[in-house]
Amino acid sequence: MTTAIATAPSRDRPATGALLVAGIVLATLTEAIASTVLSLGRGDIIGDTYATPDEFAWLDIGYTALKLIGFMAAPLLMNRVNPLNLIIGSTLIMGMTCGIAAVTARLDLLIALRLVQGFSGGILLVGGQATIFFAYPRSRQPILQALFAMGSVVAPATIAPALQGWLLDSQSWTWIFFSIVPVALAAAGVLLIADSPMFAKAAQRPFDWIGFSLISVALFCLTYVFSQGSRWDWFEEPRILWPTVVGAAALLAFLAQQVLAKGQGLLDFTLFKSEDFCFAFVVSFVAGAALFGSAFLIPSFAVSVLAFTPTDAGQLLLPSGALFIGSLLVAAFLVQVRRVPPVATVPFGILMIMAAMWMLSGSTSESGADDMMAAILLRGFGLGFLFLSITLIAFSNLNSRNLASGIGLFNTGRQLGGLIGVAALQTLIDHNVAANVAVLGANVTAGGPAVGERLTKTAAMLAARGLDAAAAGRAATSLLGRVVTGQSTVIAFDTAFNAVALLFVIAAPVLVAIKIGLSRYAKVRAARRLRPSIPMVPLHIPVLRRSFRPERA
Repeated sequence: MTTAIATAPSRDRPATGALLVAGIVLATLTEAIASTVLSLGRGDIIGDTYATPDEFAWLDIGYTALKLIGFMAAPLLMNRVNPLNLIIGSTLIMGMTCGIAAVTARLDLLIALRLVQGFSGGILLVGGQATIFFAYPRSRQPILQALFAMGSVVAPATIAPALQGWLLDSQSWTWIFFSIVPVALAAAGVLLIADSPMFAKAAQRPFDWIGFSLISVALFCLTYVFSQGSRWDWFEEPRILWPTVVGAAALLAFLAQQVLAKGQGLLDFTLFKSEDFCFAFVVSFVAGAALFGSAFLIPSFAVSVLAFTPTDAGQLLLPSGALFIGSLLVAAFLVQVRRVPPVATVPFGILMIMAAMWMLSGSTSESGADDMMAAILLRGFGLGFLFLSITLIAFSNLNSRNLASGIGLFNTGRQLGGLIGVAALQTLIDHNVAANVAVLGANVTAGGPAVGERLTKTAAMLAARGLDAAAAGRAATSLLGRVVTGQSTVIAFDTAFNAVALLFVIAAPVLVAIKIGLSRYAKVRAARRLRPSIPMVPLHIPVLRRSFRPERA
């Protein structure tokens, strides 16, 4: 839907100050902590709520699905409610629901609260980023968008896991929700005293309830499929097959309904007239897969293979946050001060992430934080160049009428790309573990001399510690099986790290081709617009005239 919002700064007071940006960044921190609360606290929450894995999954599915729906609904709400008031209200709702979640162990109530948190998070992310674009001139956007990315991208990827790991080890999972409450109150307080830009709203159009209902069903079904597909072997299970069919049908029906609406629907097709937005929208899927996929792989490898505690696993990514922030500021300086085109820094980000994932693919069960740190730091440095660049590419040429819609759609693409990336990596790891166990197990036979020697030594060691000979033999065999499974898991994770690197190897030339194609199409379209029409030259046909003289009789 086209959001007709223009900004007109007040003349009798200074323009929006630093408090506005500080308040918006604080508000995004509430969403960053809430969105990642289940990554490390999963086991503790399941134990306290007595939830089955299927029941617990709805805490994550509900949050993510409503967040995506919030992305799509935010432009509509911003055209009816003052954007700053909308951000403050969403932040307070986020804080209130997190406070309630911290004092309850009822699973049904937690699921309902997660739905509200997801919708509020989607609203405040789109509203906050759009408000920064509305309140400040385009020339200052590189540094401002870098600051916004610190709360919306850096925090959930690096800072939030470290905070949550420490709270889980020192307190409990409820303190993760408690920690959001003071941040939400601080953000709302700062925004209330900040200088507010003046927003002028255009005439409202009827709400497209049909389109909103269709896209809500589609996003909810797709979220469920991507979140649970790997658990149920994808389309082999009807509980995955039918949501896929329903979601795909709803999405196609939504697109058809939007075309028939002829500009009066929920989706703003004028966005795709911008070559830069089309390119950045495609890149957002790849960037989301890289960000969420690598953020899933590294802590999972640390916990499941290296046996890290939640605190150690959370702190593993923390140092990369400093380089992430540093690269955001460097990229902002290059674009804003040195006038470097944003697209010029995209290859650097891609190459750094590829190199980091390739370095991590050499990890073993004996690796430690020091062995992985160089790759993790390089990943953080590359993400900063990539994310700021595609943000500036996507939104720099949009006008005030379709900017909010573009931000919502861009964030939807990034989130869906992350869901697809994590689902693909989970499936790859599960299948590879099973395949590796079969291959390694076939080569670890009881009759082999090396195997027999290892079993004998292990049984003797266990017998020396008090086990009888029969029990020691069985325990030695069990330990050998665990070693085979552990090594299979290491190989599966290394393959997944390589898969993220190969994603860019495949995607990079495709993205270059798309960029070239969009540029050529834009030039052709511009040439057609500027081509002067051939003037109609009037034809002057000479007419022979003869004076009329009456004949004489």
